[in-house]
Amino acid sequence: MEQNKQNPTAENETLIVSRRIQRVSLHLAPVPRPLHEHDTQEQLGLFPCARSAKLEVETEKLSLYMRGKYREIQEKIYEYFHARPELQTPLEISKDDHRELCWRQMYGLIKEAGIRPLKYVVEDPGKYFAIVEAAGAVDISLGIKLGVQYSLWGGSVINLGTKKHKDKYFGGIDSLEYPGCFAMTELHHGSNVQGLQTDATFDPTTDEFIINTPSDGAIKWWIGNAAVHGKFASVFAKLMLPDHDAKGVSDMGVHAFIVPIRDLKTHQVLPGIEIHDCGHKVGLNGVDNGALRFTSVRIPRDNLLNRFGDVSRDGKYTSSLPTINKRFAATLGELIGGRVVLASSSTSILKIANAIAIRYSLLRQQFGPPKQPEVSILDYQSQQHKLMPMLASTYAFHFATSYLVEIYSQMKTTHVEQLVGDVHTLSAGLKAYVTSYTAKSLSVCREACGGHGYAAVNRFGILRNDHDIFQTFEGDNTVLLQQVAADLLKQYKQKFQGGTLAVTWNYLRESMNTYLSQPNPVTARWEGTEHLRDPKFQLDAFRYRTSRLLQSAAVRLRKHSKTLGGFGAWNRCLNHLLTLAESHIESVILAKFIETVEKCPDASTRAALKLVCDLYALNQIWNDIGTYRNVDYVAPNKAKAIHKLTDYLSFQVRNIAKELVDAFDLPNHVTRAPIAMQSEAYAQYTQYVGF
Repeated sequence: MEQNKQNPTAENETLIVSRRIQRVSLHLAPVPRPLHEHDTQEQLGLFPCARSAKLEVETEKLSLYMRGKYREIQEKIYEYFHARPELQTPLEISKDDHRELCWRQMYGLIKEAGIRPLKYVVEDPGKYFAIVEAAGAVDISLGIKLGVQYSLWGGSVINLGTKKHKDKYFGGIDSLEYPGCFAMTELHHGSNVQGLQTDATFDPTTDEFIINTPSDGAIKWWIGNAAVHGKFASVFAKLMLPDHDAKGVSDMGVHAFIVPIRDLKTHQVLPGIEIHDCGHKVGLNGVDNGALRFTSVRIPRDNLLNRFGDVSRDGKYTSSLPTINKRFAATLGELIGGRVVLASSSTSILKIANAIAIRYSLLRQQFGPPKQPEVSILDYQSQQHKLMPMLASTYAFHFATSYLVEIYSQMKTTHVEQLVGDVHTLSAGLKAYVTSYTAKSLSVCREACGGHGYAAVNRFGILRNDHDIFQTFEGDNTVLLQQVAADLLKQYKQKFQGGTLAVTWNYLRESMNTYLSQPNPVTARWEGTEHLRDPKFQLDAFRYRTSRLLQSAAVRLRKHSKTLGGFGAWNRCLNHLLTLAESHIESVILAKFIETVEKCPDASTRAALKLVCDLYALNQIWNDIGTYRNVDYVAPNKAKAIHKLTDYLSFQVRNIAKELVDAFDLPNHVTRAPIAMQSEAYAQYTQYVGF
């Protein structure tokens, strides 16, 4: 008798299973439902200001405003893979099978779906980035493999070569007849590209370059497409020209060369080339990374990608750029598209994780008031604090990376020097900031879903492992943030010399003047909601912090340079400089978010975005409240008001969280999870948990 009281009856078990299935069905095909008695906000002791009316959000309008003109091409990719389930990556797959599947996925996109990315690399970079983002949402390995083929291998030929190279290689690269690699990184040199050791020595007797790997440390390492599929490689090497001095050759700096690595017909590795497989990795095992060693590999002189430097038949070097450093900067400047696509793709991965974690949290019920039904775990303040600021950041990153794509596209068509510098630094900063944030957030999302988040079907483990390397390739994040800090200091110097500031740094002129004066003791105490939600207050606070960090960094560097020299001073202040770079990027992100909100034509969509923007801004201020308190920029009462308002905004965003993640418009086969899935994935899930 006692046992019957403790155990649910078979009938109750059936009801529990039915209720769970019904809730998932309602999520997949939602219908409006009335507010039940047990759905009241008082359940969780929410403060009175949280009981305001829920914003009305039209998901379709919000999605259209976010995704804009590239929505159609992404839908085409999603629909293609939805119609081809055999091309969807299974949960359990070997390294070799994953590589072959990834090749078939890419081949299908090009040959069957008719997606031709290479022309968009040239004509419409924004559309190209949208293609890579959608492909990466299906399988991150596919997005990366596309990037290697079209952005790196294809992009190097287009951007570093001249007409003869485009005429010869464009069609083959575009059609996948010429699969290729981007051979820059070496075993001993990654970030320090100028330190590469591979050499390409010109032989005037045969009109050829001889490619050599002089040491084990010079082996090209982690080269995507090299282990299995690649037939060509853009090899970055020191260009060596024979001369008559004591050394015998002159080093003209790092250049790029087209080097065939496999026979086009037999696919056999060519003489003088050794290819080794880098093996199983933490993630991205659909990408065949390999190592390349060259032993006296001869290539025609025409295989030099000669946009920024050329060698004549008699061995004379010519360039429109006078120094090795300028040629090197121009070469790398043409390759920053990789950073742009990584920032955009990382934001896409963050959207997927948000969608899975938030939808799960809306449906998962745990505990509740005595003798009342359990409540959604997203009604708990702790869960809101984990996920709602992250959702706000996802929106902020989306608009910031969209702006980056926009100015990158402008740069590729106008070649305005000032814009080139702006894009170079902003792409470095956003790539570093967004990928680091996403890497941390993927773990938070997994934890927010409890034990179910640990099931492979819910994708968190796969996303986390595949995305982790985003923090390293296309520039280590710590190195990229130092580039941002260095440019900020350069702009700071120009400001006081009356120079022209780059577009993204214009705010420094005004905010530095504000910083150099004392904070206003009156505004430091203002705590009204209208003031705290004023974009001017939010942006001024962000920029004040950046200006303060910039001023103090300049002072510290000047002080330490006297005793430690330039390198030693930089290293002594390195953590300070990294914080400065992150602060600047946060200022840019907020500025673009505010601008996007103000431009939104639909009132209800604008109101929803304003709410999300306010949460992003005030949460960032609260996270660094110590900085603002230390300099009396924010008084104690104002700090408390910011904290309270952040809690309130988190709750309000929670009320429209479903609409906000639905606006990402991700198909079910992309967000495979127990709360956003196709029926097959749900069947797998029920087997995992024994329903």
